Amino acid sequence: MNPNVGGADRVIRVVLGLGFLSLFILLPGLWKLAGLPGFILLFTALTRRCQINRLLGINSCRISGKR
Repeated sequence: MNPNVGGADRVIRVVLGLGFLSLFILLPGLWKLAGLPGFILLFTALTRRCQINRLLGINSCRISGKR
């Protein structure tokens, strides 16, 4: 599968992912679940592949198929 997450989209995912992970670390009890989307955002930023983008036909990567 070709990458479909690039540039600014990737930076936004990393910043939001780290923000959500900070919630995971700082919040007590079941509120830690609010931090779980951080793992997904960081994973999609690192792999440059997002299934939701693929389903919606969104491609923010300038050079599709290359890293």
